[in-house]
Amino acid sequence: MTGRRRTRSLPVPASSRSPRPVRAGSLAACAVALCASLTAACGLVPGATGGSGDEPVTVMTWAPQDTDATNKPGMPAMALAYAKWVNAHGGINGRELKVLTCNDHNDSVGAARCAKRAAAEHVVAVVGSYSQFGDSFLAPLEGAGIPYIGGYGVTNDEFTGTMSYPVNGGQPALLAGLGKALAADCGNVALVRPDSIAGDQLPVLLDSGLRTGGHADADDQLAAEDATEYGDQAERALRYATADPAREGCVVPALGDRTDTFMDSFRRVRANHPDVRTATVLGSVDQTVINATGGASGPYEGAYVTGWYPAASDPRWAPMRKVISEAAFDDDRIDPADAGVQTTWIAYTVLRAVLEEIGDGEVSPDAVRRTLNDGLRVSTGGLTPTLSWPYAGRLAAVGFPRLVNADVTLQVVRDGRLVSAGERSGDRNGVADMTPVLARAEVP
Repeated sequence: MTGRRRTRSLPVPASSRSPRPVRAGSLAACAVALCASLTAACGLVPGATGGSGDEPVTVMTWAPQDTDATNKPGMPAMALAYAKWVNAHGGINGRELKVLTCNDHNDSVGAARCAKRAAAEHVVAVVGSYSQFGDSFLAPLEGAGIPYIGGYGVTNDEFTGTMSYPVNGGQPALLAGLGKALAADCGNVALVRPDSIAGDQLPVLLDSGLRTGGHADADDQLAAEDATEYGDQAERALRYATADPAREGCVVPALGDRTDTFMDSFRRVRANHPDVRTATVLGSVDQTVINATGGASGPYEGAYVTGWYPAASDPRWAPMRKVISEAAFDDDRIDPADAGVQTTWIAYTVLRAVLEEIGDGEVSPDAVRRTLNDGLRVSTGGLTPTLSWPYAGRLAAVGFPRLVNADVTLQVVRDGRLVSAGERSGDRNGVADMTPVLARAEVP
């Protein structure tokens, strides 16, 4: 797209930035009277700057909650916390941020209902959301002209829709990155994944990374996404992974919230087999799961885990942690180490950059979309590369025209803690760009 390049930075607390200048006249009088005692707040009161008016900016965040499969309650909770915090600090450009939430119930009907509600509520964007049913929610959003900013990346539709603005490489990047990391270290690789539409893409993507290292394709093993026990699948995966006695095999469970259920079964049956390495992707496992399954003595010790962002202990997450501590310190749905929470934070960082670029102008779905399409570049404080969304990205030829950030980080469970694997895969910061790998993927 055309237009000058612009870069926005990660939001910082109001206490650490200079007040926004106000206009002359009556507002200048306000500045003189109030700034002495309210320096941090002056110029940040909703409706008091830039002629922005008193109308709130309304957005929506959705995710499945209270279902028998994958649940992401931390994403809408993080969105609400962000709105609470930003409004307490004067809003964005003096505008109040209003967040609506929706439960898609992990089914296509629920996803479509959330999208239709977004249109009926006149939201300007859907931000930082999760749904496996892109074919159900993207069409209603596109019909209403509503942009979709920072989806979780669980479906390929998010990387093809013209109104989708992803902030990470989704499952494509994670699986490709994991395959590349495992190619050198693993014998037979068994992938255990959901028997679902979203799950059907996983073996192709994992194999693309394995092939980069000259490794054979993984054995694709299907499992019910909402099962309460995976003994048969664990036994089958272990038999395949240990079939070659010359090399230690690897088992890769990628079952979302049910990965810890699989590992419970895996722990019980692995004693009857030679040692194997386990590996998975962030979103299927996090520090909470590692703790619950035994920490350093559990099945994840030594496991490789690919993620989109730096490890949760990285100081670049400090602004997000500050917002959580100030606006949601007692909300146990929000785990700073959860990839969904992190994605929501980055998505709202993009939204803030858009609203700041619009400035005093009208905020509408069309204005948000035009701003994103017109060369806006968004800095996330090093959590991702600088983000921008050209009409067709570098991976358009393989069916991912909207995938603009294919970076992954490799982490490892060491002494029961999920830590960066450093230069084990990628650059000196442990970041690997999966664009060349995905460019060769045989995505159906």
